[in-house]
Amino acid sequence: MDLNRGKILLSDDILAIMKGVDFEFSFAFQPIVNADKREVVSYEALVRGPNGEPATDVFSQVGENLYGFDQACRIKAIHMASQLKLNKQLNINLLPFGSYQTGMNIRATLRASENFGFPIQNIVFEVTESEMLTDHRRLIDIIKMYQEFGFQTAIDDFGTGYSGLKLLVEYQPNYVKLDRHLIADIQTNDIKQAVVQGIGFICKKLGVGLMAEGVEKFEEFSWLRAIGVNLFQGYYFASPAFESLPDVADGLYAC
Repeated sequence: MDLNRGKILLSDDILAIMKGVDFEFSFAFQPIVNADKREVVSYEALVRGPNGEPATDVFSQVGENLYGFDQACRIKAIHMASQLKLNKQLNINLLPFGSYQTGMNIRATLRASENFGFPIQNIVFEVTESEMLTDHRRLIDIIKMYQEFGFQTAIDDFGTGYSGLKLLVEYQPNYVKLDRHLIADIQTNDIKQAVVQGIGFICKKLGVGLMAEGVEKFEEFSWLRAIGVNLFQGYYFASPAFESLPDVADGLYAC
């Protein structure tokens, strides 16, 4: 998507960041739904190639410029959300090791929010649980700084690493996203059920929203819904749509 399209006057620093990435990329968007309200509450921006190629094709071109690419990703995601007239939350992934130069990244995000008229309180930054293992203390401080600026945060892929409970002691995100590994066929797996119920109890006590991602079957959705999970993402509701906001499947309205 051309950032110069339309009548938005971009600041010089944003243009410089975008010019610092010498290959094209775009996004697909996948909805996150609230089953209690029966509505879409957010869309996650997922990196794609310029013609919808998978994220692996894009990351193969990044090389050592992960920091610059991280800045460019958030700017372009916010711009595209604005162009699509997204009036929900926007989930953006913090790229591994790309967010450690916090000041510049936050300034770039704030400037993009201002340029494109997208409220910062509607931006949710996701960081994977496994990423926390690389430089735990540093990344905790960074995520807390994002919260202080008014952004929301989420721990993605929760349940795949070994630092989950320690994270929740030191840092309470707005959301925890249960990994697909815990969700797959949970309706028939007693161990997964016990783990997820335990995480759910902790999140409720801490006031952290619990989200199930990677939901692909009605049976998974039904079991999770029965224990009080109300935020969902996955193919059961909608596949990611390239450069557009997909409709949600009828399953949401049948619950």
